[in-house]
Amino acid sequence: MPAGVDHRCGGWGGSGRCRGQRPRRGGEALARSVRGSGRGPVLIARAPLRLSLAGGGTDLEAYYAKYGGAVVSTSIDKYFYVILTFNDSNHIQVSSSDYRTFYRHSFEGPPIWDGDLSLPKVIIEHFGVWTGLSLFLASQVPPGTGLGSSSTVAVALIKAMSVLCNVRMNRQEVADLACEVEIDRLKMPIGKQDQYAASFGGLNFIQFNPDGVVVEPLRLPDELQAELESRLMLFFTGRSRDSAQILGEQKRSSERNRAGVIEALHVIKSMAIALRNDLIRGEIDSLGDYLHQSWVAKRQLASGITDPWIDQWYQVARDAGARGGKIAGAGGGGFLLLYSERQYQDQVTEALRAQGLNRMDFRFESGGAMVIVNTLLRKARVAAVTHG
Repeated sequence: MPAGVDHRCGGWGGSGRCRGQRPRRGGEALARSVRGSGRGPVLIARAPLRLSLAGGGTDLEAYYAKYGGAVVSTSIDKYFYVILTFNDSNHIQVSSSDYRTFYRHSFEGPPIWDGDLSLPKVIIEHFGVWTGLSLFLASQVPPGTGLGSSSTVAVALIKAMSVLCNVRMNRQEVADLACEVEIDRLKMPIGKQDQYAASFGGLNFIQFNPDGVVVEPLRLPDELQAELESRLMLFFTGRSRDSAQILGEQKRSSERNRAGVIEALHVIKSMAIALRNDLIRGEIDSLGDYLHQSWVAKRQLASGITDPWIDQWYQVARDAGARGGKIAGAGGGGFLLLYSERQYQDQVTEALRAQGLNRMDFRFESGGAMVIVNTLLRKARVAAVTHG
């Protein structure tokens, strides 16, 4: 994010609900008219979760700043939603169904940016919103399952707030700001692929360099993309995990140039580049082998990536016909991603069901972050004209 960029809200529809601005009479009339309209206006934004197919781990700055990183990832049709409404108070209210958490702040004292809702709180502050807004956060998939949920939260909320505050931001800028908030401000020991995957959407080859991030869409013929999609399977292990501990250990190992870790990351990056080239040539069979080889290399990055249960489930899947796979995300739990030809998928599914793992159906998606409902601004503009 370029230095000096100011995204603070300049007011929406005359409401003046921003830090540094006391609500004007027109804004108070707007709020009354909005709240008296029955169900009330709403803005709903969403951002997709992602599957990392190759290169995961090379998007951490401790690695890419020295060697450059690369991943192949695709967004899927499981989303994180942000729902914004006005409220009848001088408060910001944030609630999350995933964490069963509620936060309310009146801005009469300094805000406390910590706990499970630290991410939305910091983004709200970034846009300068100070009163009269309620946010509800919800995901189709539990947090901590390896599909990039925390960064998807950031992207969806930035998209929602930018539209609400009439701040024009392209996909790159949304992803850049999400990285700035998570990595620079909140000091999360994470990489950058999830933010770009959620913002851009689609199947992409993403390169991470010291001077920036480059997203290259991989536009496959429809038939080939459908075949690739059909060969990927997701199984929920029933366990969530905190990726910060695993990624923090990997980050420290990379910073110290621990030989085994750096060599493993080199191998993982080479597979992302090879997969990108294969997909461009129309070859998808190699993905299963790349997933398996990447999983073998990934186990060297940090303790906690795998355990005897994960090893057992993966071997059961391989014995049943899966060609390759890995635990999605940083590891330690969440979803088991597998590549299998269709003739083996029923027996893979049955074998893992016997182990207590349930399959989750999904499709690729290409929309990225977007606002899907917005009656908030339309109502606001009408009210501002009528009552301002």
